[in-house]
Amino acid sequence: MRKFLVVSLSALTLLSGQIAAHPQPQGKVIAANNLYPQIKMETNKGVIIVELNRVKAPIAVNNFINYVIRGEYNNTIFHRVIEDFVVQGGGYDSKHIPRKNGEEIYNESGNGLKNEVGTIAMARQNDPHSAIRQFYFNVSDNTSLDPGRNWGYTVFGSVTYGEEIILQMSAVETDFNEDLNLDDVPVEPLILIKATLMPEDYIHEG
Repeated sequence: MRKFLVVSLSALTLLSGQIAAHPQPQGKVIAANNLYPQIKMETNKGVIIVELNRVKAPIAVNNFINYVIRGEYNNTIFHRVIEDFVVQGGGYDSKHIPRKNGEEIYNESGNGLKNEVGTIAMARQNDPHSAIRQFYFNVSDNTSLDPGRNWGYTVFGSVTYGEEIILQMSAVETDFNEDLNLDDVPVEPLILIKATLMPEDYIHEG
């Protein structure tokens, strides 16, 4: 009995250590009781409403909301647009100047959410845990971005209004941009004028 108790306590200690070591959301937890916060994005092409999923992706959601409430996404551009793939933004202002980066966040791509058309996900570098502030909208079912034997890209919400706006964005003319030294940059800027965290009971009336 004593041997069994020692083993059980050791297992419990190990489990507690694993739980404590699991990455937690960074920064202030905003609207902590709202599991599905809504973000209103006012763009120069129209309004987009995104419902975030704090249940499946608490780290990415909290990270995104902190950038939103600080006004970090206001007057930024969607700088990477590939038809039938993604519309990406959040990293540069309208003058192509990089916005200040915060801390890298833990990859939550194994949360069960898929990179399906109409979802929002975190952009990153090759390092799976390198997402910071840039995000993208899926304009196709991008199964190649989902996890398999390797890490995928963290989906943390979906578009509930304005999906047609994103599809229009995905079809604009693009070219190489010397300022950014990037391909697939819209010739005519796609601007995220303002991003706002909406009240919990908000219902958009288009």
